[in-house]
Amino acid sequence: MKKWILAVLTLSLVALLAACGSSNGGTNASTDNASTENANSGEAVTLKVGASPVPHAEILEHIKPELAKEGVNLEIVQFSDYILPNTQLAEKSLDANFFQTQSYLDVQNEKNGTDLVSIGAVHIEPFAGYSKKITSIDELADGATVAIPNDPTNTARALLLLEKAGLIKLKEGADITSTERDVTENSKNLKFLPLEAAAIPRQLDEVDLAMINANYALEANLSPGKDALFVEDRDVPYANLIVTRQDNKDSDAVKKLMAALNSDDTKAFIEEKYQGEIIPAF
Repeated sequence: MKKWILAVLTLSLVALLAACGSSNGGTNASTDNASTENANSGEAVTLKVGASPVPHAEILEHIKPELAKEGVNLEIVQFSDYILPNTQLAEKSLDANFFQTQSYLDVQNEKNGTDLVSIGAVHIEPFAGYSKKITSIDELADGATVAIPNDPTNTARALLLLEKAGLIKLKEGADITSTERDVTENSKNLKFLPLEAAAIPRQLDEVDLAMINANYALEANLSPGKDALFVEDRDVPYANLIVTRQDNKDSDAVKKLMAALNSDDTKAFIEEKYQGEIIPAF
């Protein structure tokens, strides 16, 4: 009798263990299937893009609904300076940024040891000279103070534009790397006041002439076409770019972002909203 009871208990234990094994296997299979379904469900991918408020963030807001339809949740992070967007992109706090030109990007990569890359151009912002003290450059007095951006790229851009306006002369062969040391003639004895680009519009009342990037001019309600004393030509090599890292420049989300920014719809939006103050570069 004892042997019979022992045999029954043994068979019962084997059956119980088999059932548990089957149950665990079923649970694992279910989890695996759920993971596969999530991977293939087409859930929206979040793309975090740093941008200057005007016009960059405005243009990104315009394409946001279209990207949402394509499974990209565009998160726009606004910056008031030209340093943090590249720093945070390199640190992977951002997926891309939209505020800079190729010459600025080259300088920053060399300076910071980064390898950020452009994936395409969106628009051109004409750089210009503004004043609240004079209405013509002929009125600019001897020894006048001229505010210029203090970063290398925009310093050169300001000097080249001042030369084009006939206010200074630069050494032969001067280009987008020019500095104040390259000024060979300064007949009005202009005094250059280097400032952070974003701060220059706030100093417009304090200086005789201010060289201002179009995005900061627009934020300060200044029109390059209506308020500036002189403006860059439209064919300058200063298109604003979408910049990202090497490790995600070929991602589907980034490709969709660039396609949306270079669409006919975006071109029409830029032309209608900015009326020539901002020019499509595609």
